[in-house]
Amino acid sequence: MSESNEFPADILELSFEAALQELEKIVEKLDSGKVDLDQSIDIYTRGALLKQHCDTKLRSAQERVDKIVNQNGTFSTQPANIE
Repeated sequence: MSESNEFPADILELSFEAALQELEKIVEKLDSGKVDLDQSIDIYTRGALLKQHCDTKLRSAQERVDKIVNQNGTFSTQPANIE
């Protein structure tokens, strides 16, 4: 399943940094213990989606770096074809 089928559009539009910042706020809310059960479930669900989105962004960045750097750690002389 592609990422766009799994995530709400507002999460897909977030940069890695914005998604991570929102995820940190969710963790703070949950840690505070001042959120009722239903709201906790809702924000936990959003937090899980944000984490997956961040993981996808990190994997994509790693793949881009891997295209640029050879296995021995030197820069590739081949075009990276980065989309």
